[in-house]
Amino acid sequence: PEDKQKLSIGKALIRYFCVPCKPSKVNGGRTRNYPRHDPEKWRLFKEYNAQGTVCGIELPEGLVNSSKLPAPIYTPSTKAEIGDHDENVSFERTCELMGVEDATALRDASIKVYTTAADYAATKGIIIADTKFEWGSVDGKLILADEVLTPDSSRFWPADEYEPGRSQASFDKQFVRDWLDANWDRTGNPPRLPQEIIDATSAKYIQAYELITGEKFVPAGK
Repeated sequence: PEDKQKLSIGKALIRYFCVPCKPSKVNGGRTRNYPRHDPEKWRLFKEYNAQGTVCGIELPEGLVNSSKLPAPIYTPSTKAEIGDHDENVSFERTCELMGVEDATALRDASIKVYTTAADYAATKGIIIADTKFEWGSVDGKLILADEVLTPDSSRFWPADEYEPGRSQASFDKQFVRDWLDANWDRTGNPPRLPQEIIDATSAKYIQAYELITGEKFVPAGK
């Protein structure tokens, strides 16, 4: 069934039948980059340029691509059907959809998980610029119901190369996005990734793992 979620806990895989919550995103203290790192093409940056807000949250003037925000902001979105795009909504709208108590719990948990991880990663020389969580509930208890803080759901930047106002070097799948943006017009099926792009992306993921954990990455089965 569609509402079955898998949770990986240590080396155990546990299955829960849970009620999915609306997916939530935490933009962690920085503006999010868009493929090609073009703020003019990023819909949230368009809102900021027009109104000075993101998902209804008022932000300081003068922010540029990759600017650090005064504090992490929570930007929830509704879950789209397969093939459609999630829709960003305001916190007030999530209160209408879920109720104030559940929406507040979701927001507070998202920011707490993000800040805990971002503070730790900072000690390892990595900026977690933003991340996305998907939540569900089991017997009324809030649970994380999907991947957490991976390079697929987050943006990892090397802190020693960070510079506002431009695109950032990264350890995440932005590398793949950039290649696709340069080699695909977004119509029809995407081209097959060259092996060198696959290998380079894998190397970035492994580098992030080793920096964060301080351990040598060993592939499964070896």
